[in-house]
Amino acid sequence: MCKVMKAEELPQGYTTAATYDSEVIAERWITGSEYTIVILGDRALPVIRLQTDRNFYDFEAKYQSNDTQYLCPCGLPEAKEKELQALALEAFRIVGARGWGRIDAMMDEQGQFWLLEVNTVPGMTDHSLVPMAARAEGMAFQQLVLTILAQTLEGSQT
Repeated sequence: MCKVMKAEELPQGYTTAATYDSEVIAERWITGSEYTIVILGDRALPVIRLQTDRNFYDFEAKYQSNDTQYLCPCGLPEAKEKELQALALEAFRIVGARGWGRIDAMMDEQGQFWLLEVNTVPGMTDHSLVPMAARAEGMAFQQLVLTILAQTLEGSQT
């Protein structure tokens, strides 16, 4: 992924992106705060804000940097957090996802939420975002795993 600030930078941005995948997409840049919302069954867990000093939450910020911050509570007013949780739940259902997953979103400078990604196979190490949101709700890692397993077994019987 790369950020293009001027039209003349687009060919180089495309070339850079094409080295990783033959399918390249370009989308509008959203300036604002990035959030992730964990879905567990029919509810959204506490929202996590992702904060990095980099241009955006890229591979290095996610996996290599020790400076990336994960804020939970996320700092949104309660009404905005509930709005984001409801939007994430709706998106999760609309794409036909079930059980558990994660929705990534941004809030632009005008306070509008933008959905970035639906992740139906998020990380599950003890330091991943799903367990982090579960901990914020008072759920231990073992209980989280058992809850996900129970939902999976229920879904396979229908």
